[in-house]
Amino acid sequence: MGQGVLHYLRGYRLGLFAGLVALAALVAGLILRGMGPAAAASDGGPGGASGLGQSSGLLPTENLVLESALQVDLTHETVRLPLYKGTANGHTVWFILTESSDQGLAKNSGLNYAPKLANIANGCPDCVQTVTQEQPTPDQNKFGQAVIHFQGEPDFSPTRTLVPGPNGFPPASFSVGAVAGKGYSPFIRIEGTSVVYNAPIVATGDGPFDVVHHTNTGDRVLGIHIAPQAPPGQYFDSWVDLLLVKGFDAGQPILYLSTEADDPLASVLERSTYVPALARASYTGGDDFLGSARERLFGFINGQTGPNNRNAQGFVNIVEDGHASEDASAGNTALINGLRNGGDLLNVFGDFPTLKDPRHADAYSPLWDAQLGQWTQKAIDQGLNKRQIDENVVFNLAATRPDLLTGPGGAAYGTVGIDINCAVIGFTAKAPTANLVAPVPNSQFPPR
Repeated sequence: MGQGVLHYLRGYRLGLFAGLVALAALVAGLILRGMGPAAAASDGGPGGASGLGQSSGLLPTENLVLESALQVDLTHETVRLPLYKGTANGHTVWFILTESSDQGLAKNSGLNYAPKLANIANGCPDCVQTVTQEQPTPDQNKFGQAVIHFQGEPDFSPTRTLVPGPNGFPPASFSVGAVAGKGYSPFIRIEGTSVVYNAPIVATGDGPFDVVHHTNTGDRVLGIHIAPQAPPGQYFDSWVDLLLVKGFDAGQPILYLSTEADDPLASVLERSTYVPALARASYTGGDDFLGSARERLFGFINGQTGPNNRNAQGFVNIVEDGHASEDASAGNTALINGLRNGGDLLNVFGDFPTLKDPRHADAYSPLWDAQLGQWTQKAIDQGLNKRQIDENVVFNLAATRPDLLTGPGGAAYGTVGIDINCAVIGFTAKAPTANLVAPVPNSQFPPR
């Protein structure tokens, strides 16, 4: 996948990059089947922020899915997570924990339960790194996380760049800002155990930490606090503030993190670490089929744009209105406010932990298999390229209206072979509980 997303855009005319996400196409093509148009359940504000739910202040704890999160600050677009110490190649690294393949251990640690992660090494031993854990004495550790010894780590020293193209996307040029070193995967298994954890490394070294240009931190790290030694009988958290991503699931606005991707351009757009090995994670196009570790994510290439446009969404949107060419930092308020007000990718997720049907709730995985949609010129000309918020609506549209929505460059709709590690954090309006519409026959609905 050396050329990444651009491989799928060969021959695609830049003039088509004018609009996105056909929710109204559902009205035009599917309403006769008794389906109404999808719409976000709650407004977060005017224009592009409309439909994104709460957009400022602290997210209520009851809206968290990742229960270990210390806080979500929607004014500053950050989630604060506990930060844990490890080592790799003889020096200090710092990591977070977001998922476990074991339900009891996930609940115990306030993590997302993701049973599919048990399949991730299927055909790809490098997709999971076996780590070791220190066995400290009582004097060394009265109470707290034991140090984890990783085999590999990311290199955060490269400079992330993105130069917008004539129409924003595709970019004129780009370079990744973080690259996996030998042996690195965010998915770990402690030696002697079978449980898989999602444990992305987000910083290296003992500080000071560069949270502006990210020479020793991930590109979404906006703040780090290393706790001092606690007094007897007490415990202090170290923590990291990470830039959030907005999206949708089952018609509701959600929040998530993006930490790794197996494609160079996806890594730049997602501000994540490039981990080529994840391209072999079990398995491309697998979703809910036997042996798969993946779940599906639905993105749109040529979406509508504009900070005052409630239908803005997709690749062009984040480049033009999400300040994708700039470094993310707490001091870059223009970037933060651009994302907060709808300038994000606004991808649509598949299964989510709060869905009422256990079959779908337990099918959640943080490893998302990207399905990228491209609106046809017909969809754009007819104004049917509106913001999408529900996976079944997208399934139905792709199945019944290929004259409106295709894969990149007019290809058949479905996976493009790009994986992204995105842990869900919570929801900003109502919890996603069920899809907005039923799937039409022979759509790409998850198998029974």
